[in-house]
Amino acid sequence: MKRLAVLAFIAGIGVITVLVFSRGAGAVWHALTAIGWSGFAIVCLFHLALIGLMGISWLVLVPETRGARALTLIWARLVRDSGAEILPFSQLGGFVMGARAAAVSGVPSLVAAASTVVDVTVELFAQIAFTAVGLAFLVAARPDSGLAWPIGGALCVMLAASIGFVIAQRRGLSIADRIASHMLGDWVKTGLSLAGIESVIAAIYHRQGRAWLGGALHFLCWIASGVEAWIALRLMGAEIGLGPVIAIESLLYAARSVAFAVPSAVGVQEGAYLVIGGLFGLAPETVLALSLLKRARDLTLGVPALLAWQALEARRAMARAPASGSAVP
Repeated sequence: MKRLAVLAFIAGIGVITVLVFSRGAGAVWHALTAIGWSGFAIVCLFHLALIGLMGISWLVLVPETRGARALTLIWARLVRDSGAEILPFSQLGGFVMGARAAAVSGVPSLVAAASTVVDVTVELFAQIAFTAVGLAFLVAARPDSGLAWPIGGALCVMLAASIGFVIAQRRGLSIADRIASHMLGDWVKTGLSLAGIESVIAAIYHRQGRAWLGGALHFLCWIASGVEAWIALRLMGAEIGLGPVIAIESLLYAARSVAFAVPSAVGVQEGAYLVIGGLFGLAPETVLALSLLKRARDLTLGVPALLAWQALEARRAMARAPASGSAVP
């Protein structure tokens, strides 16, 4: 699976290269540089604030426990997204990294793993609502696009799969065991059990008010991601309203979710931007520049985050290593 992921990543890089040069590398570069360093800084700062809100959305779901603080989960969310966006792994790799980062930062491993599963689930339901908003915009703006029924069908499939995922977490032992094996990895050695994971997941879902609040905050995050893209486009000089951009972003992330096995959605994101952005009148070079801008933002924020996480992991490993240099009897 890892080899296939790397091959998909390389193929995606090839797709991006072909798309950029076929649409005019000079035009794409001009659109990308039009934002300037100050504009790029604004986009990065906005995204950091968005990561902060995502971390708080995660914190809302976590049972009151030692080590679960806002800054801890904001940091872990940054690691989660960084791993998913800039490393040649599927999104699942980012989920594992985020849970590990939370555990290394003091959240009990059991709580970190279980709350990650629930947070991902709640965010998925919020994304379905976000995609429904985008579909409504698409139907209103381009009823002749021919995409309404396929996207509507995909939404129904996503909703059914999400409901099944929730049932599996609470009742499907075989699927839950597979999730636990991915989430825990070498944590199994620390004594974490499937029964413990299921118990914490059940406790999180039992607090229904918190689950709904987490979903509402995640929906707000999805809307804010559209606002971020709109700000970037405006800084590039594109004349487009906020509503169409929210529609573009919602349908884009739906396409990314369908292609979740492709690392960082490399190539998928660019192709989706060309198709969906074109429906709302955005020039190909503009949407390709927006996609590349997002990838530059992810690298700028993600590389330092992953390096810091690895430093914490190394320090933890050194602390666990047996003391060396003791006196020889």
